[in-house]
Amino acid sequence: MPELPEVETVRRTLVDLVSGKKISSVIVTWENIIKHPKEVEEFQLLLQGQTIQDIKRRGKFLLFILDEFVLVSHLRMEGKFRVFHSDEEVAPHTHVCFAFTDHTVLRYQDVRKFGTMHLFTKGEELKQPPLVKLGPEPLSDELTPDYLKEKLRKTNRKIKIALLDQEILVGLGNIYVDEVLFKAGIYPEIPASSLTDKEINKLVSCIIETLQEAVDQGGSTIRSYVNSQGKIGTFQETLKVYGRKGLPCVKCGHEIEKIVVGGRGTSYCPICQKKNND
Repeated sequence: MPELPEVETVRRTLVDLVSGKKISSVIVTWENIIKHPKEVEEFQLLLQGQTIQDIKRRGKFLLFILDEFVLVSHLRMEGKFRVFHSDEEVAPHTHVCFAFTDHTVLRYQDVRKFGTMHLFTKGEELKQPPLVKLGPEPLSDELTPDYLKEKLRKTNRKIKIALLDQEILVGLGNIYVDEVLFKAGIYPEIPASSLTDKEINKLVSCIIETLQEAVDQGGSTIRSYVNSQGKIGTFQETLKVYGRKGLPCVKCGHEIEKIVVGGRGTSYCPICQKKNND
C-alpha cells in the first residue's frame, strides 16, 4: 500500500500533469470505488465542467481541489492515476476516467479494486469520513515530542501498532514504521506507554528524517508502485530492515529477523532493537 512518501510523489506528478484542466465527462466502470455521493450518476454529473485547481495530500489521501468540490481519493493497495491522450487504448483494470476538454484523460487503474473516492462540497471534506478523525501530518509543525508523548502515554498497545494508527499520526504504514523503529533503536513490540522521553524525542526525529528522505527519493517501489508518470521510487534501495529477513544488519551484522505484530509482518534487528530498555 502506498504510504505518505509514495502518495506525496503521486501528488507532485499529478499537479504537473492535470492542474488547470477542465473535466468534460466522467466514466465509472466499477461503481464500488465511489463512496460519496451514493449515486454514481450524481458523482459524474457534479464533476462535469469542474476545473482541477490544485492537488493536495492528507495522510495517504489525495485531495483534488476543484472549483466547487474536493475529490478525496485513496489508492489503497494497487491504485494508480495515469494521464493519456483520449484516443489511446484503455488498459485493463481501468475503473474511472476523467476526460478533459483538451482531449486528454486521467485514468484510475486498480487491479484489486480496493481504492475509494469521495466527492464533497468544498469545506465539507474535513468534517466527514474518511478525513475527519485523521491525526496530524508527520512532516508538519504539529508533530512534536510533546504531542507524541501525550498520545503514546495513553495506550498500552505495542509501539508498532500505535504508529500505524492514522488517528495518532497519518501517513505511516508497514514499511516506514519498520524503518523508523530500526533507526530509533526501538523494539516493535514494546508497549507505547513505556517509552521514555528520550526515546520519544528520538522517535520523532527518526519519523521526520525517514519520511523526508523517502519523499526526496520518490518513495519506495515494492511490487507495483510507480508515480503518475510511470517512474519508480528509489528509497527501497536504502531500506535497512523491511524486506531484509535473513540478511545482515547494516549496523551490527546480526541477521535481520521477522515477526508478526498485530497481523503485520515486522522486520527488525534483535541486537539494535533490544526488547528491554537497557
